[in-house]
Amino acid sequence: MIKVGILGGAGYTAGELIRLLINHPQAEITFVNSESNAGNLITDVHEGLCGETGIRFTSEMPFSDVDVVFFCFGHGKSEAFLKEHAIPEGVKIIDLAQDFRLEREGNDYVYGLPEINKDRIASAQHVANPGCFATCIQLGLLPAAKLGIIERDVMVNAITGSTGAGVKPGSTTHFSWRNNNMSIYKPFQHQHVPEIRQSIIQVQGHLDADIDFIPYRGISHVASSLPKW
Repeated sequence: MIKVGILGGAGYTAGELIRLLINHPQAEITFVNSESNAGNLITDVHEGLCGETGIRFTSEMPFSDVDVVFFCFGHGKSEAFLKEHAIPEGVKIIDLAQDFRLEREGNDYVYGLPEINKDRIASAQHVANPGCFATCIQLGLLPAAKLGIIERDVMVNAITGSTGAGVKPGSTTHFSWRNNNMSIYKPFQHQHVPEIRQSIIQVQGHLDADIDFIPYRGISHVASSLPKW
């Protein structure tokens, strides 16, 4: 049984991770850390898990009791956390933020896309989980990269819902603003583009073209158009 610790347990990614792990036959959640929710039930925050678990949040971080720890922080906080806290060498780390996705000197995190790094992930001590947009786009482009045929600029348009912006509310994440609406953000400069390029280069060997990515925020309130029975 693999014993798991979770940091940043109150966010959306942590909620989905907990749902997966409590239903995994080979995983046992040892602790879910959240300073602001310490002592509260997991289901006080992640209400979709009601009836599934009685785990409570804790302010403690007993790393010596786990085999692997997941970082569910916001972007930029994982690297800052490691500068202030020591995690035992034998504990594996899986970071769900973007802090370690790009290869650079001193970064031993394996990019966690199994379609291209399955064997490396299996033996890795540290794994950087791919971004959401990045995963979707790569799964569409990597077969072409394997054939070596990405030689011209690639145009991508993709839409994200509200949860993609994280649990902290903002002026553009409210349902009343997003409902039946679409808006462009970070055109041609989204933070997932570098990891997409990195993977294409890994598979194809080179990339002399641009990834022109235009992301959209949007929600379609389908239920409102359904017939009333």
